[in-house]
Amino acid sequence: MNTKINSSTKRYGLIGKNIAYSFSPNYFAKKFKNLRIIAAYDIFDLDKIAAIEKVFKIEHLNGLNVTIPYKEKVIPYLDNLSNPAKEIGAVNTIQFENGLKIGHNTDYIGFMDSIKPLLTPHHKKALILGTGGANKAVQYALKQLDLDCAVVSRTKDKADYTYNDLDKNIISEHQVIINTTPVGTHPDIQDMPNLPTQHLNSNHLVYDLIYNPEITALLKAAKEKKAKIKNGLEMLVLQAEAAWEIWNKQ
Repeated sequence: MNTKINSSTKRYGLIGKNIAYSFSPNYFAKKFKNLRIIAAYDIFDLDKIAAIEKVFKIEHLNGLNVTIPYKEKVIPYLDNLSNPAKEIGAVNTIQFENGLKIGHNTDYIGFMDSIKPLLTPHHKKALILGTGGANKAVQYALKQLDLDCAVVSRTKDKADYTYNDLDKNIISEHQVIINTTPVGTHPDIQDMPNLPTQHLNSNHLVYDLIYNPEITALLKAAKEKKAKIKNGLEMLVLQAEAAWEIWNKQ
């Protein structure tokens, strides 16, 4: 952003590592322009989470987003957590209120509100691919939607199934499949999780949290089997909107 910083400028930003690619700065720049707000949204690319202490000292700081790899590591630097953030164990939004730094999780809101319109009565069970940070927010959202879920990973340490376990019966039993791994993200767009997509059909909903590319190799394979598909762009927009509401609630 080219916003000139002065005493009336509201400051927002994103905490993360290697985040020059981020969606957030352009998104919020457009929002500030549309709302005619004097505000700046900065990237804080931190080598270590301890450097967040310097960010907290910036004047007129109204709110922060947090992305990988700091969604869990940021928690000890905060004064309080919302109930969802506590249960999920990850923070992607920081609110400053009455001198306190409060951690929230809006990832689950973005996911929940973007998948809810696509669900039909036969969507009763979900398979979540991956055990990383995004997995926790997705599990929390599915719990709110009363969907049973099972987790798939390369090893069984934190999962119900390994990819090698997946067969026609398991795929048929789980009508919702959610990829929370980074496999298939630009530039490695030919890659996809080791899912036996030949067992997918028109009863399945396949949701990939990746938004670049718009149609991942996984979604392409699912579409060929007539499954309903969804990428992660709307989730990203909705979690950003939820963060904005938290920062600006009266």
